[in-house]
Amino acid sequence: MNVFILTCGERFTVSSNLKTHERVHTGEKPFECKVCSERFTRKHHLTSHERIHTGEKPFECKVCGERFSQKSHLNVHERIHTGEKPFQCKVCGERFNQKGSLNIHERIHTGEKPYECKTCGERFTVSSSLKTHERIHTGEKPFKCKICGERFSQKSHLNAHERIHTGEKPYACDFCDSRFIDSSSLRKHIRIHTD
Repeated sequence: MNVFILTCGERFTVSSNLKTHERVHTGEKPFECKVCSERFTRKHHLTSHERIHTGEKPFECKVCGERFSQKSHLNVHERIHTGEKPFQCKVCGERFNQKGSLNIHERIHTGEKPYECKTCGERFTVSSSLKTHERIHTGEKPFKCKICGERFSQKSHLNAHERIHTGEKPYACDFCDSRFIDSSSLRKHIRIHTD
């Protein structure tokens, strides 16, 4: 049996698997989406991606009926019903239902912040925080109030704003009967009782 060994240390017995793996090093992405032109290293990655455009969700949860475009998303979802959390932090023992959630959690212990703002150099533990931060520099406000049209850079700011229209005040003071539309208003109010 032939064994193919690459300089990165990976071993393959099938030459087609070797060729596919080499794309990690070369950056080659031969499979292109006909709708948006995004490119992929593997055919099945393209097939999964194309479901974004078609809306196809062939994988169904047998417990609640929710449907998913990818089998891996169904697998993660099913852990909601089973309570399974197979990924455990070696430092504190906290458990997670996704490997990605564990990876992000572990940065609490390591202090790692791999995502850096190219404009100001501030660093973040997760890419979504970097994306939100970058809107400070770009002025982008992608979240729009359906009632008055005001725009916001963060979804949480839109949610708080919409409570002005609905009158909802979900944040309650533990010391009195006061209620607030957002947590920052509640924190300011609590100083009345604690200072």
